[in-house]
Amino acid sequence: MIYPPTVQTLVDEFSKLPGIGPKSAQRITFFLLKADQAEVMALANAILVAKERSQWCSRCFNLSESELCPICRDSTRDARRICVVEEPRDVVALERTGEFRGYYHVLQGSLSPIDGIGPEKLRIKELLQRLAGPEVDEVILCMNPNLEGEATALYLARLLGPFGISVTRLASGLPVGGDLEYADERTLGKALEGRRSVL
Repeated sequence: MIYPPTVQTLVDEFSKLPGIGPKSAQRITFFLLKADQAEVMALANAILVAKERSQWCSRCFNLSESELCPICRDSTRDARRICVVEEPRDVVALERTGEFRGYYHVLQGSLSPIDGIGPEKLRIKELLQRLAGPEVDEVILCMNPNLEGEATALYLARLLGPFGISVTRLASGLPVGGDLEYADERTLGKALEGRRSVL
């Protein structure tokens, strides 16, 4: 069946979203077409407002609505520790554990030569600048336990060696090939608690 062009365009746009295949895109499209006008407008407005107001924190590159995210503005956190993660959603997962009270650094991705993502496309240079001062004494590498995450962690461990600070990884307990955002709080908390030295 061929949909009207406007409907097909909407299906095509939803298909571009991660994890949304053609069938899911069709279901979402028809759900929205059947929904009340007010519900659809609320969704469209929420997307526009989030896009307009969201920016990257100038220090850690987490999502923020101001120059610094709420975590970077919190002076009660432990400035000696920086937890390096791939994406902002990983910060949310780790914060849910309540185990980490330091600061974060979001790389905004992981090394993936196949996808053309090298070190220059990540926030690695900014991480090194943050480590220039004397206050940081531990960097915790919280990459996803998959091929790209492991390669990123290994690359960073070698890069951070000359800084003379402790470089640790999350302990076992996280499934290989999984993503941090899907781990439950207890597993993630235990993995953070039992992190091990990389160097």
